[in-house]
This record gives sequence, C-alpha cells and structure tokens, in this order.
Amino acid sequence: MIIKLIISYDGTNYCGYQKQKNGVSVQEVLEQAIEKATGKIISTTASGRTDAGVHAEGQVVSFSYEGSIPPERFYLALNPLLPSDIRAVDSCIEKEDFNARKSAKKKTYSYSFYYSGVELPLKDRYALCLEKEPNLAKIKECAKLLEGEHDFKAFCATKSSVKSTTRTIYSIKIEEKTDGFSINVSGSGFLYNMVRIIAGTLLDVGYEKKTKEDILLALKDGKREHLSKTLPAKALTLKQVEY
Repeated sequence: MIIKLIISYDGTNYCGYQKQKNGVSVQEVLEQAIEKATGKIISTTASGRTDAGVHAEGQVVSFSYEGSIPPERFYLALNPLLPSDIRAVDSCIEKEDFNARKSAKKKTYSYSFYYSGVELPLKDRYALCLEKEPNLAKIKECAKLLEGEHDFKAFCATKSSVKSTTRTIYSIKIEEKTDGFSINVSGSGFLYNMVRIIAGTLLDVGYEKKTKEDILLALKDGKREHLSKTLPAKALTLKQVEY
C-alpha cells in the first residue's frame, strides 16, 4: 500500500530534504526513523526537495509499505524516533498510483519579514529582519506581473539544470502583519531558488531599488542581471501542497 505522510520541520540544521553527500538531510533522518519503526529499509518521495535551511509546515512524503502499522497511525509511530526539529503530523493510505512529487498540483511557499532596528533571536530563525517598512502597495502591484504562465529563466539560480524554465504561478499574496509581512507564492512548481529571487526582487521594488520595467525585462529576455539577489533560506517555508 501507499502511505501519504505529512511532515513539518525546522530546516536550520539540514542540507535540505533530499539526501546529499555534504550534510545531513531531512530524508535521511526520516528514513532512519521509518526503518526503526518497521524494520524495513524504505525509500521516500517528497513533493519537492526544499533547499538547505528552508523550513516546511506541510511537506508531503509518499512511500510503499506492507506491514502491521495502521496507515492513519503511522505518523504517531515515527515521532518518538525523530529529533525535535522534525515531526510527522498526519498520515493516511493513498491510491496505488499516488506519488508525492508527480501527483502534486499546487505548492505554496511563504517568505517572511519582520520590522526591527536589531535582529531578534526569537524571530530571526524564521524571518528576515528589515529596519524600515517597504512600500507594500508597489510590491503588490509588481507581484501581479508574475502571476500566470511565464518563462522564469531569470528567476532561477545559474547552476540549475532543468529541461524547461516555464512555470505557472497561480497567485502571489502579500500578508500584512503588525510587525512585518510575508510573500505567499502558490504555483504548479518552482525552479531552484525561484521564490527567494522573487522575494528579493519584490522587496527591492518596495525600496525603489527595482522597478516594474526590470521585472518585465527579466521575463522577456531571461537574464538574471535584471533582478535582485537571492534572499537567505531561513525565512522561507513550504506551507502546503495540494493534490
């Protein structure tokens, strides 16, 4: 049978979800816990490989399992075997053709900012500190330019190698808070560092360092030089995956 597992993790101490040679991954730790719980070596597939330092509130993982642990209680069996910065929050049985990555229809990421004259330890682990408030109206206006299907070649890390850089963004919503804001991006899928580049560019729009024309030009000719720097991973969270 196919198990769908929802996990939440603080990505600070990990090299991302997928196994890497250069560090400890969430996948490695999760699969070790699954092996301890089941006595079997089981390979997992995630909805996407979050980068080093990126967090997840609703990462979806799927794997094949035949055993005595009920699917709806599988997550409960894992938590005593996982470190405190990784938690399984739900599990269930899925159709035999379900695949956490291939079956995903929509993913939502959130990049968070807070306002402060100094970095605050209780906030800084999950959000980026801003000394002054940007122009959110301009950010909202330019965010609309990125919605829809586009070639996002300019919004991708240079070392990325993919067959196509065309992606669909369903929405970019700016969520205002009393002490900051977040940029929530929902799409069919994302390129390497895409959301962090979008967030950095929109932030610079709010500070009048980038313009609407810069974004339109980047979408037209695909050149990374028109856009802003890639923001740090620590403020990015995979919020939800929909099927």
